[in-house]
Amino acid sequence: MKLGLIAGNGRFPFLLLDAARAQGLSVVVAAIREETDAEIDHRAACDERITVYWLSLGELSRLIEVFHKEGVRSAVMAGQVKHKQIFSSIRPDWRLAKLLLNLRTRNTDMLLGAVAKVLGDEGIELISSTAFLEPLLAGEGVLTKRGPDEEERKNIEYGLAVARAVSGFDIGQTVVVAAQACVAVEAMEGTDAAIERAGALMQSLDEGEATTLERRLTIVKVAKPKQDMRFDVPVIGMRTVETMIRAGASCLSVEAGRTLLFDREALLERASAAGIAIVGAVRGS
Repeated sequence: MKLGLIAGNGRFPFLLLDAARAQGLSVVVAAIREETDAEIDHRAACDERITVYWLSLGELSRLIEVFHKEGVRSAVMAGQVKHKQIFSSIRPDWRLAKLLLNLRTRNTDMLLGAVAKVLGDEGIELISSTAFLEPLLAGEGVLTKRGPDEEERKNIEYGLAVARAVSGFDIGQTVVVAAQACVAVEAMEGTDAAIERAGALMQSLDEGEATTLERRLTIVKVAKPKQDMRFDVPVIGMRTVETMIRAGASCLSVEAGRTLLFDREALLERASAAGIAIVGAVRGS
């Protein structure tokens, strides 16, 4: 069996590639020129069962041609494609241009859902992006050495209500909270940039502005209400923890069973060493 891998940026494509190869699958990688790490070519050079094709954003017809040529019937999307790339830098071919014209709203879910349908119509099933990586999904409850204190629990409760409302509009999946006040909401810039923005705001308050706002930040990240596990699944990696440390964030809540934790053991160890509490929240809690 050959698995198609539509690879974005970050480590996600490499983790999925390694997991698929460990199960004996051949992998045909559609690497996105604007996003995918060139290290993917080195992986292919070292393993004859990995084939890499480089495509630009917008080359939907070529993607289909590649998968048909290689006999791919199942594919997975792994790795981020920056939202600003999708909606500003993309140069669509005729097939994608037609798809974009028929979108009711220009958000990520609508676009990727439409791409998935086109692939399905061509005999290529897009499967869950957590396929082969289920052990990396966040579990329920406290994941680090310490759990949230009373203030952080209040922040999580408030942040969950805000994040779930915002995510329903496909704006972003993360909010940053301090003393039950919303400091930042993720938009196209991504989770880490939203945390950095909140940290900068807290620093500006420390530089002289009078405030009663508690300085410690709590990060709350959720899945969308109708999260399609085939794409745009919430992900937390070591970079997020390091960003939290620099921003002065002390707590992170993620959605259990629907958030991937990359480098899980090292990530939780680093967070614990920094005094950060990480908890897996259950939808509806």
